[in-house]
Amino acid sequence: MIRINSKELLIPCWEVNDKISKISINDLLSENIKALILDVDGTLISGNKPVLSTDIKHWIENSKKYFYTCLFSNNPSRNRIKLIADELDLEFTYSGGKPSKKKLKKILDKIPYSSNEVAIIGDRVFTDILVGNRLGMYTILVDSVDYYGNKIEKNNFQSIERYIARIITGDFL
Repeated sequence: MIRINSKELLIPCWEVNDKISKISINDLLSENIKALILDVDGTLISGNKPVLSTDIKHWIENSKKYFYTCLFSNNPSRNRIKLIADELDLEFTYSGGKPSKKKLKKILDKIPYSSNEVAIIGDRVFTDILVGNRLGMYTILVDSVDYYGNKIEKNNFQSIERYIARIITGDFL
């Protein structure tokens, strides 16, 4: 098991500084990633309406050719997450309870890869990155998307969260 300094729990392995569809499949492959666990709200769709943008949908469809892929969301609405999962033909978990490890660990136990070969991709430091690092996963922080699937240029909540993480870690994300 990977031991990690508690301050490092808030530092992603990779900060993309863009939306998920800008991640290169080749970059993931070069990190020996075999599976992707994707956050939903903010990462794939906006919090307002469950509509996937064309480029994000295409990115996920392409990634499925290379990686086992599933959705993992804190959202308590089964119907909302199922709608996206059905559109992408993916397994999903709703009410994930991030940063708790319990539900995500159950998924990792079903995947035939070690946790360091599994990437969790999300837009939140204190949920997605924290739980992924606690489980020894490869963590990828992306920017949130709006209703149209565009990168949100100024996300006050995300800015505050990243600022607090910098204070805690003494590092700049």
